[in-house]
Amino acid sequence: MGNPIIHWEFVVPDAEKARTFYRKIFGWRFDDKAFPGYTIIDTGSPPGGGMMEQRGGAPMAGLNTYFEVSDLQHTLHDVLELGGKVLVKPTEIPTVGAYAMFADPSGIAVGVLQPVKR
Repeated sequence: MGNPIIHWEFVVPDAEKARTFYRKIFGWRFDDKAFPGYTIIDTGSPPGGGMMEQRGGAPMAGLNTYFEVSDLQHTLHDVLELGGKVLVKPTEIPTVGAYAMFADPSGIAVGVLQPVKR
């Protein structure tokens, strides 16, 4: 299995303003009802995206990218062994899977997601 980009998300100061911008620029569709405080973005082709407003610990707006992994715990073990740092511990998303975020040895934030096996 490769590790394709499986999801991406914007972290923005004003979600409504961002939705208006990207709707007009790209014609994207948005679903604000799937998860509380989180917007699902439909670009018309995979992978899908998301958007959330900045929360207390987020220092700036940005774009997070998530790569698919088959074993989240094993991946995070390897990250630590190779000098990386776990930024967000494994977190379950009902019906979706589990995700985490880490910083590589250079400090670049990377997301990983282990999807629910269907």
